[in-house]
Amino acid sequence: MTHSTGTLYIISAPSGAGKSSLVKALTDADQEIRVSVSHTTRAMRPGEVNGVNYHFVERSEFVKMIEHGDFLERAEVFGNLYGTSQSHLQQTLDEGHDLILEIDWQGAEQVRKLMPQARSIFILPPSLEALRQRLNNRGQDSDEIIEGRMREAVSEMSHYVDYDYLIINDDFAHALRDLQAIFRANQLHQKRQQQRHGKLLAELLG
Repeated sequence: MTHSTGTLYIISAPSGAGKSSLVKALTDADQEIRVSVSHTTRAMRPGEVNGVNYHFVERSEFVKMIEHGDFLERAEVFGNLYGTSQSHLQQTLDEGHDLILEIDWQGAEQVRKLMPQARSIFILPPSLEALRQRLNNRGQDSDEIIEGRMREAVSEMSHYVDYDYLIINDDFAHALRDLQAIFRANQLHQKRQQQRHGKLLAELLG
């Protein structure tokens, strides 16, 4: 059995929809799924680790990386810059690992143009009230920032129509099973199975 080329997954959601928690639970359960670590100019939040959650860099360094063509995609969100390294992404896929990009709809649009084979998933909250409550429960942002995130969320959610799959994160366990089902179904796709089991298929067919 040989490894197949990994699949790139784009996962987007408004802030507070539970995307990061779902992705962590998914990757904790399947070590073959990797998460791309983006570069960002935003400040590190409590509990975050540089190089694990993000590569935290100064704006001047980020601009230099843009000039060098280091990013597959990049976007500015709430005044902060975010970008995905091209070289790391391709290396991970070539090693046979499925790779998740946690990016917004702007970045997703850029990636789909360059890598149309990528699968895309949008995660929605069960209601605006639930979304606001989750943002408040974080205890990380001021009321002004939360109001800004709520306004942005409505705009972001309108882009769900551009994605292949839609998950409503009402019940976490249910949403996680939905997410796992998407990944498992793609792992069983005929072309990926052919890459993995080429020798067996050749023997079976003579």
